[in-house]
Amino acid sequence: MNFLAHLHLARLANSSLLGNLMADFVRGNPRDVWPDNVAAGILLHRRVDVMTDALPEVRVARGFFRPETYRVSPIALDVIWDHFLSRHWDEIVPETALPDFLRQARAEIGPHLATTPERFQHLNRYLWTDRWMEKYAEAPYLQNVLTGMASRRPRLAALADCYQDFVDNYQQLDAVFRQFYPQMMAKARQQLL
Repeated sequence: MNFLAHLHLARLANSSLLGNLMADFVRGNPRDVWPDNVAAGILLHRRVDVMTDALPEVRVARGFFRPETYRVSPIALDVIWDHFLSRHWDEIVPETALPDFLRQARAEIGPHLATTPERFQHLNRYLWTDRWMEKYAEAPYLQNVLTGMASRRPRLAALADCYQDFVDNYQQLDAVFRQFYPQMMAKARQQLL
């Protein structure tokens, strides 16, 4: 899961949006540093990542990647799941338009940014104003996202080539998302994540 899915599942689970969005920027035990609700959100994010990667459907999705991109496929899939969530948002969350959801999330997170890691603050300077999560709905935008991630971390250079796997297996990946994401939503609502 990437930014949008973590925010959405956090909302369904009544968890801290700040903690869930910031989790990848926090190392170690968050309970040592962050308020209880934020720490719980960070831990929820981590559990969601582990749970998602272990799903049989997601393991099948990894098989859609070529040998040269397979190693980075879990990272690419996180972005791909956000694409399908953004693309199908009106169907999945008919009660709240995506721009409204994101406005609410930003309003909740924004006041606390000054106390967060600098790298997370930097991300937030662009995440909201450039409307990344809305643009995820546009398949070609993922090419920019994956290429950008690859250029920032040479160890993940193969991410740039994952766009082709995404395009070549689009329908199958969409079907996988539609299989597992409703299950994740139900678990979030039931506080089972």
